[in-house]
Amino acid sequence: MKERKDMTADRAFADQARKLFDESVEALDGQTRSRLNRGRQAALEELTSGTPVWVQWAPAAGVAAAAVVAVVLWTGNPPVDELTPGASVADFEILLAEDSFEMLEDLEFYSWIELDEDADEIMEPEDIVG
Repeated sequence: MKERKDMTADRAFADQARKLFDESVEALDGQTRSRLNRGRQAALEELTSGTPVWVQWAPAAGVAAAAVVAVVLWTGNPPVDELTPGASVADFEILLAEDSFEMLEDLEFYSWIELDEDADEIMEPEDIVG
């Protein structure tokens, strides 16, 4: 119901605005009306007969796209240093060491130490009795 009232009010406002506009146009002198009409006709002619705007910008867009592709390809793959061993080689050496097997046997001990260190970090200085 409220929407219908709003639409009626909008329509009344538009009708009043159109009436005032038409009256102001009729009050213009002939020379001004002719000049406005010629400008309107020229704008309409340019709109219908001209080439689309995107056609005018197509060459610039093509150059920009080619530049983006060149930058992506140029910076996308950094050179690989063949002399530096990768992380996988270092991991493999750790696995081959005999000490790592001894560490696996004491895994519960290491997890207990880690939990104890975490508990020490959580405690406030006034909680520690010295």
